[in-house]
Amino acid sequence: MRMKQYFVYIMTNKRNTVLYTGITSNIEKRVYEHKMKIIPGFTQKYNVDKLAYYEEFPDPESAIAAEKKIKGWTRQKKIKLIESHNIEWKDLSI
Repeated sequence: MRMKQYFVYIMTNKRNTVLYTGITSNIEKRVYEHKMKIIPGFTQKYNVDKLAYYEEFPDPESAIAAEKKIKGWTRQKKIKLIESHNIEWKDLSI
């Protein structure tokens, strides 16, 4: 049986000016929802449709803790995290 996965992710817009940090147990579905603007709110309003960063966690508690930590960071620290894994800011969902 496959273990459930948990992800913390950062989405951005085409010009990388907006950063949205979230958590999910289904990264493919959640990114699709952002791209198709299925769920109204922040990401729909600011056209956040590019997956810039994600990290997998073994349990929801560690994923929630990581999400809270990242959400408390400055924009510059989030940019450093993204660029340490995705220097060219490519859409990782493609």
